[in-house]
Amino acid sequence: MVNNILQKSSLLFLIGAFMLVSCSDDNKNESLGELKEEENQFGVGNEVFSAEEWYPGGALGTTEKASYSAIAPGAAAAGLEMSFNKGEDFFEHLYTYTDEPRKGLGPAWVRSSCIHCHPSYGHGKRQTEYRANTIGNGYLLVIYHPNEAFTEDGVRYTTAPSSYISEVTGMPQTKAMHPFKAPIDENQISITWKNVEGTMPSGLPLHFPDGETYELIYPEVNIPVTAFNTNPKPTNYEVRLESTIGIYGTGLLDAISTEDMKAQYAKEARFVKLNPSMWDAENNDWAASAYYTLADGTKAIKKFTYAMTRASLQDGAGANAIWNITNVTRSDRRYLYSTVAWAQAMSEDPEVISYIRQNGADPASLVHPYYDSTDEGIAKKVLNLLGMNNAAKGGDNYTAAFGEPEMNDKDYYDFMVWHRGLAVPAARDLDDPMVQRGKQVFNQIGCATCHRPSWQTKDDNYWVDFSIKAHAEKNNLNPNSILPKFAYQTIWPYTDMVQHRLYMENDIRTGWCRTTPLWGRGLSLRLTGAEDRLHDCRARNEVEAIMWHAYSKQSDGYSAAKKFYDLPKKDRDALVKFLRAI
Repeated sequence: MVNNILQKSSLLFLIGAFMLVSCSDDNKNESLGELKEEENQFGVGNEVFSAEEWYPGGALGTTEKASYSAIAPGAAAAGLEMSFNKGEDFFEHLYTYTDEPRKGLGPAWVRSSCIHCHPSYGHGKRQTEYRANTIGNGYLLVIYHPNEAFTEDGVRYTTAPSSYISEVTGMPQTKAMHPFKAPIDENQISITWKNVEGTMPSGLPLHFPDGETYELIYPEVNIPVTAFNTNPKPTNYEVRLESTIGIYGTGLLDAISTEDMKAQYAKEARFVKLNPSMWDAENNDWAASAYYTLADGTKAIKKFTYAMTRASLQDGAGANAIWNITNVTRSDRRYLYSTVAWAQAMSEDPEVISYIRQNGADPASLVHPYYDSTDEGIAKKVLNLLGMNNAAKGGDNYTAAFGEPEMNDKDYYDFMVWHRGLAVPAARDLDDPMVQRGKQVFNQIGCATCHRPSWQTKDDNYWVDFSIKAHAEKNNLNPNSILPKFAYQTIWPYTDMVQHRLYMENDIRTGWCRTTPLWGRGLSLRLTGAEDRLHDCRARNEVEAIMWHAYSKQSDGYSAAKKFYDLPKKDRDALVKFLRAI
């Protein structure tokens, strides 16, 4: 199998690189309802919070444990705990080249495990260098061709969404198995954190009226052309960072109906310009490009990722990541996540050819599928095998080249039970007067306009992908009811599921970013050791995140952030404490 092909000694890098024990939260068994010893009001409503707000994932989706990794009560009640635990194992541990059950790593990859990007199941952490093997490095390199740029109010903008470069994969890979070289040499990647100096383009200084100061930092990323092991090498490109978000409660977001999302878009379109790729303002309806074509041809409205690129959790970031982050094949994806430009470069690399020629003749060698009696034959095999990706589908050639899928349908099903079945941690301290004041301020200054507090889920008739169907058919199960479901729950994610623009320095690639859910984020420092926020972790705390909303007067969040800026300190502190409670 192509993903298993490498020098035997290369396996040693996985042994001793580091050992992963179960990465479940240290506080996984600590009940949030037991944190207060006396006069415990956990779960009790008051004048500001309803009783149900203690349970942001509803009865089916909330855990009282101080954890991002607990099973949702609805999934446990459905008898899915065994599958959930097996799926959790796929998330928490390293993939290798040959060892069951997590085999098939490579030939190039982004990370060798999911936990690398989601420390303790939470958001990625801010990094000062890019190293794929660093636990907590949730960064994906966003490498794209910039469009025509212009500067307004001191902020640099592009005229339209810009396209990813084609020489490397959309999630660029910085690791590869020997003798191949990674598509990008991560040793040549530099991340420089810069400070905003003086006054922001909006006119606001880096201190509040009462004199308290704050800082704003942002990353500049450089990848020289020499770092690319591709042919051709890219030209005219820029680089941004996007970090992972927490994955708990994602199944609940999937249960939000398209009809309710459409109503939210129509409501906001009256007051603010929405992404024309998602919303047709003239016809007050979804834009044609808002529809995503799922694997079976079904069209659905996009709702996942910062860029709103996926429409179903079963065809979303997590379902894709178990394939493209590790390059592990499965029954519906027998091909590699690779590019022809990388395959071309490897087929022309004298060191690659020489190694295969010298080590590939032995039938016991793990590199033999690339071996041929001539250098030209070896080069052809390398080009054909490494380049056999989705863009160059080869029909029956896939079965011959890749053999049986490296992740079987049952294992993928267990992974999706886990992914869909992750609970949201219960809220904390809603009986605290300061937290109650914080909620009032949050609403009064307009934060809830974009960070919509609650939604009501509907039937949750999730889309079923090929692998789940195959597993269901093999075991005489109903594919429409074997994954966790969260029908008719009142949930409190604090997101409108809409993209907005903040016009920040070195902004996200297109300028449009989906409102990130706030639920559970208050536990981040406690559970992951960091509380970095925004798409590239530039905000090191809540205050910095809020004030980035006020960087430009054009920001969709400027009005609310300016009102926060004008608040007395006691109200600013109350709002922050509220954010840490929900």
